Amino acid sequence: MDFRVLELFSGIGGMHYAFKYAELEGEIVAAMDVNTVANAVYAHNYGSNVVKTRNIQSLSAKEVGKLRANLLLMSPPCQPHTRQGLQRDTEDKRSDALTHLCGLIPECKDLEYVLMENVKGFESSQARNQFIEALEKAEFHWREFILTPTQFNVPNTRYRYYCIARKNKDFPFASGKIWEEMPGSKTEEQTLSEISEIVDENVPSDFLVPDDVLTKRVLVMDIIHPTQSRSMCFTKGYTHYTEGTGSAFTPLSMAESHRIFELVKEIDENNKETVKSEEVLQQRLDLLHQVKLRYFTPREVARLMSFPEEFEFPAETTNRQKYRLLGNSINVKVVGELIKLLTSR
Repeated sequence: MDFRVLELFSGIGGMHYAFKYAELEGEIVAAMDVNTVANAVYAHNYGSNVVKTRNIQSLSAKEVGKLRANLLLMSPPCQPHTRQGLQRDTEDKRSDALTHLCGLIPECKDLEYVLMENVKGFESSQARNQFIEALEKAEFHWREFILTPTQFNVPNTRYRYYCIARKNKDFPFASGKIWEEMPGSKTEEQTLSEISEIVDENVPSDFLVPDDVLTKRVLVMDIIHPTQSRSMCFTKGYTHYTEGTGSAFTPLSMAESHRIFELVKEIDENNKETVKSEEVLQQRLDLLHQVKLRYFTPREVARLMSFPEEFEFPAETTNRQKYRLLGNSINVKVVGELIKLLTSR
């Protein structure tokens, strides 16, 4: 069949790329988001005829019917459910759009397939219960997952909640549980050296970890080496905040960087009772410079989120905006594999 895809909370087009990854016949009939910067990135890659700057709460069943959309892909705001947030769930205004859609889905008779992505933690929310009730009212068969890209040969940890639902035909694997792996999936490994775009002697200054961060925060950073097959989940605060927003990269081996950090700790230990002199501080900083620590570039983060090489940002997009937009997006490969599973016969 030909799929007519409605992409909601479309961001920079991750779901669009996931649909392409799944190699299905069909087209995106509309992509909607309120973020004008994200929409500009989407339009840069796919043209402006599909993407619409639109509040989802204004969407009607009649409009969806006119689009003849039979596949709904969406990634609603995760802030009401994140561990760092207030976790106000359906009381958070940012949940209003999903609540609106829960009322809409049973009215959209052409819809046959639904895929929804959200942050881990959504599975225990009232919003999730509301969503499942809507699917059941519309007579969908559904399954839930908590998956991470490392299960798909992508060296990045990004645990996310997913729900896939379809009419007419149930899935050939058990319901009543949250799946923590794809049925029949097999974990492989890819190293970070395979995604690097920088020759390490020529690191642009924009991506070097600045001296003030090296001096004060380096020992709490998640530092990754070329032969490793993992990296921390990248968030919209990457490079702006140090802890918990993503990994930093060193071209050195684990043993060599460990040796340097032990020397730094030795300096700290020997001077913990006194104020460090300028000479000692410089000696410490000189050692840290040897680690050649840098941030992952936006292109490398995009690769870790499985965006294809043809994906581009408009020239006017700042690095700060790129990191924010990528941090709010989805992993293309994981969603692409779920779309394949969702639409399989």
